[in-house]
Formats: sequence, structure tokens, C-alpha cells
Amino acid sequence: MPKLCVLCNAQRAVLKRPKTAQQICRDCFYAVFETEVHNTILHNNLFQRGDKVAIAASGGKDSTVLAHVMTTLNDRYNYGLDLCLLSVDEGITGYRDDSLETVKRNEQQYKIPLKIVSYAELYGWSMDAIVKEIGMKNNCTFCGVFRRQALDRGAALLGVDHIVTGHNADDIAETVLMNILRGDFSRLQRCTSIRTATDETIPRSKPFKYTYEKEIVMYAYFKKLDYFSTECIYSPNAYRGYARAFLKDLEAVRPSAIMDIIHSGEAWESKVEVKMGAKGKDGKVAVGSCERCGYMSSQKLCKACVLLEGLNKGLPKVAIGNSAKYRDSTRPGAKPPTHDALPISSTTTTTPIPTTTTTAPSTSTIAPSSSTSQTTPTPTPTAPLTPHLRCKKCRTRLVPLTSLSTHDQGTGQSAFGFRKRDAALEVATRCQSHHVAETDVDWIAGVADGSRTEDKVLCPNNTCAVKLGAWSWAGKVFAKMRMFREVAKC
Repeated sequence: MPKLCVLCNAQRAVLKRPKTAQQICRDCFYAVFETEVHNTILHNNLFQRGDKVAIAASGGKDSTVLAHVMTTLNDRYNYGLDLCLLSVDEGITGYRDDSLETVKRNEQQYKIPLKIVSYAELYGWSMDAIVKEIGMKNNCTFCGVFRRQALDRGAALLGVDHIVTGHNADDIAETVLMNILRGDFSRLQRCTSIRTATDETIPRSKPFKYTYEKEIVMYAYFKKLDYFSTECIYSPNAYRGYARAFLKDLEAVRPSAIMDIIHSGEAWESKVEVKMGAKGKDGKVAVGSCERCGYMSSQKLCKACVLLEGLNKGLPKVAIGNSAKYRDSTRPGAKPPTHDALPISSTTTTTPIPTTTTTAPSTSTIAPSSSTSQTTPTPTPTAPLTPHLRCKKCRTRLVPLTSLSTHDQGTGQSAFGFRKRDAALEVATRCQSHHVAETDVDWIAGVADGSRTEDKVLCPNNTCAVKLGAWSWAGKVFAKMRMFREVAKC
């Protein structure tokens, strides 16, 4: 016998809430989900009537659900808010350009004006160019710093009074774990705050602070919302991914672990206070303005300017590892750097060309020593290794490039059907998959025994075991495997 909803006792229960383990029907789920967000807004007094609020929209599930809920609650409870969408174009080909198409459709669906700001316009760099310069490691550092400042600059252009983001309970719990693992206890209390603002910045809040990610996904699924669900192609090696995996393991054992971690961060008593205009003394951090761009900073140069200067000088990794070096270099009488720095330009950048020297093989022979009767054996030439797809972390060889099969590149839904796109929409998509013979990937779990048709791909090196991507079975005749391109060629 089907179970009835525990709230209305009339309709059949169709889901079990991850947050409370209640078995409820679809209509009751809509009601409790929207009511909890409404109560969060009222309890924390996030908005004032007449405020112009910018919704940070990326096209993903969180921002799409946030735009839908904010529009619904604003009409239902008469908040009196002037809503608009604000998106940041990081310049990631094959990811952000597709997600922005979703945001543009949301603009038409919810009848909310949209403003898009880009890294290329603000900083003269795109994320594709930054990753090409720095590699796959630490690229999230650049993106995070630039995106936070881009949101503030875009909000200033719109003249908004408030910014709302789609950060959910899972995101906040992950941030708490990351700060604990880094030993950054001063940020614990700030990272759990539902509203962050200073006297010189636009207030920013998180209405989904107490909303589980699983419930956001179910809400978007049942409402059939149009959102973009592909993960960023540069995020597999992000530090947050390890905290997310650990949190999911905790949630599987104890679903309340997410809220427990958030409450722990809220209860933490930080010994560091942040005050505008304060002078750095008595353990207090002084927050002023960047001398170069005017953005909020506790140093003479903000982190964005430091990273940007490192990129323009051709030394992005030094800017990450030792920011004080660049801040000190701006002081009067500072000693110039010993490297050949490139001129700083806000619009154009030049990548230094490394010089390589080739040593010709010696034609002279070594005469045998007269003090010994043994002859030195002639070394046998070593055949060059076959190029392989390798793990980006430990460089383990995975699949020889000669085993890769050619295939037709798909477009739109035919290439990535899980993107929740409109079936009538055809958008050209760069294919990011490899077709590999089944015998060359028998080291992947579930391939050799045929027990699975799709799963994640982990590095076969047990000491590494990093996630490389995902695979799926792509045909009966040739038994090819389709593995997403998350590995390097060399």
C-alpha cells in the first residue's frame, strides 16, 4: 500500500526529504521549501521594501532555483523588490558560453533584466588564457578572486542595493571544513554569516543557507526548471572537491551532519575582528581600499591586483605563493625584480617564449682505460615511449594515443543529453570525450566484467586515485568506451 504524505495525509508521498526524512507529496514539498526560504528572509531581515536586488546567475541549478523562488516569493508576499539578473562571463569555452545561454532563457522566462560582465572586459584576461598560462593547478584561486570582485563591479554598474547568491547549506558546510583544514579559524564565523557587508561594499546574502543541495535539485526536477548541469571543466582538481567528497560521506552516515557543521561554525568565537578604517593594532585587521583599483583590501593592493600583476609579468605562480613580494614592489624605492618582467598592460598580455638549447651528440669515442682489462659495454639505445593519456596529478600512463578512435562530434543534446536543454535548441558544443577500445581500459572498475555501463574514472595508481572523469558504454558493435577528457596528452 502506498504511503500517504505525513503533512496532508491526502496525497501519495513521492519523496523523502533529505533534511528531515519526512515522506511528503509534491505539493507539500513545494510549500515547505518555499516557506522555509521565506522564513529565512524574514528572520534575518535581508531586504527592505523598494530595494533593487541582483540575483547572481550562473545558469546552474542553485541560481536558477533562486531566481524562480525569489520571483515567486516577491509576488506572493509583496516584498516590493526590483529584481535583476547579474552574470559573470569567466571566458571558459565549452562551459560558460553554454551556461550563459541558459541564463538568457531565464531572463525571458522570469521577465527579469540581465547584465553580463566578463573577465576580458574587467581584467583583460579570460580563464582559458589564465589556465593556459598557469596550468590546471591553482586556477580556481584566480577565478574565485576575480569573480567576487566582478560581482561587486557589476552590481555597482546596475546600481543595486543588495546581491543574493545561490550558496546552499552544502556549500557553507564545505567552506567550514576547508577553513578548519587550512587552520583559518578567523574566517569560520564570517563564512557562516548569512549576510556579509561592510560600509564600502554592497550587501550580499544567501537565502539558501539552510537549504540542502539535494532538495534544490529535487525542486528543480519537479518544477521542470531550465538549468545547466555540467561541471566546470577546470574544477576536478579544486581543493573544494575533496571537502565535498568528505561531506557527502558524512551525510550518507548522518544526514544532519551538514547542519551540525554550519551550527559549529556559527558558534565559533573568532578572535579577529574586521573594522573599516581601523589601524592594524590590538589584533584587529584594518580594511581599507586598494591603491590601484579602489576595491576593498586590507593591504595596499587587493588580491585581484596582485594576481593580475603576476599574470602580466609572466609569473602567476609567484603571485599566488608570495603576494607580499608584489605589494612590496609597489613601494617607493623598491628594488626591481631580478627576472625579466614583462610590461604591465590592462588590455594586452604577452607570454614569454622559453628558450631551449639543443646539444649535439658527441662524435668522439671513449678510449678504454689501460688500468683495467674489462671493456665498457656499449649502452643499447632506448626506444621512445608511445604517447599516452596520462593522469594530470601523478602522470601515470592510462591509454596510448594510438588506441583512440575517431568519432563524429555531436551538437547540443546529442552530445550532452544531461544538460537539461530544450529539445528544440541546437547549440554547437565542442566534444570533450575520447572513444577508447574496451581492452585498453579494462583497469576501470566495471569494464572488464561488464557489470556496469557507466561510472566515474579513477586513476589506477592506488596512491593517487584521483577522479579523472566519467565513462559510459557507447556501442554494441565495437564496444567502444567514451571517457571525458580530464587527462593530459604526453
